Amino acid sequence: MTCLRLAKDGTVLLTVHVQPKASRARVAGLFGDEAVKICITAPPVDGKANEALIRFLAALFKLPKAAVTLEAGQQGRTKQFRLTGITLTAAEAILAPLLNMA
Repeated sequence: MTCLRLAKDGTVLLTVHVQPKASRARVAGLFGDEAVKICITAPPVDGKANEALIRFLAALFKLPKAAVTLEAGQQGRTKQFRLTGITLTAAEAILAPLLNMA
């Protein structure tokens, strides 16, 4: 799964393509070959979409919000998050069934 990879420090890096102002928050599938598309209900104003995305990812991977860090893409639709406290194998196991359903 190319949207997930292991960082040198042992944390997991996740590449996301976000669709703000969606009717419901969900994993919508893969976006290209290297990002997972996630729909969120928050608008892309004043960082609200980024905050909502952090909350969504924390809940999805069963992590505290502090363990999900926005590394790149603050203003854009394609973002990279660092997930601390989860292994790459565990993250793939959570994400894979959602991508197969989408």
